[in-house]
Amino acid sequence: MGFWKSLFTGTDGSASRAGAGSLEVLDSRFVEFLPYQGENGSRLYFSTDRNIDLYELEELCDAVGWSRRPLRKVRKAIQHSFLVVSLWEQKGNRRRLIGFSRATSDHAFNATIWDVVVNPSFQGKGLGKSLMKYMIKKLRGEDISNITLFADPHVVEFYQGLGFMVDPEGIKGMFWYPD
Repeated sequence: MGFWKSLFTGTDGSASRAGAGSLEVLDSRFVEFLPYQGENGSRLYFSTDRNIDLYELEELCDAVGWSRRPLRKVRKAIQHSFLVVSLWEQKGNRRRLIGFSRATSDHAFNATIWDVVVNPSFQGKGLGKSLMKYMIKKLRGEDISNITLFADPHVVEFYQGLGFMVDPEGIKGMFWYPD
């Protein structure tokens, strides 16, 4: 049990909920504020800092009805992603995770966007679109020219509105799953 516990705790044995609920000094290398405010005068910002509270991310995914995934695998996926973008709401000195996305890449030509999620109470306000545009801007800034994603049928129209095409040029994706 000690090994597994160490994956989810800091070196002092406390749970690794870095910055959970409180706002630490924001590092400008990782943070970009959105040009508008949230409700009640809150500020919204994107972060590319990978130090995300996995329990807070799990709560966000639960809020949209995603099935749970083992936290050790989520941590590994984040660590091995090319780009991780989180969306935060800041009220005074408290913050909360309201959006998330990540991308994998070959670091030269291709990237695939995964795990796009926005808290339901913040949906319909253009934040999902802003999150995706920020992801694309960051990927294009790394000279990635081919950006793909997988979309559930009920969100295909959302991604088409951002310029994504369903099955362009008749290319068919193929998948392999274990038995």
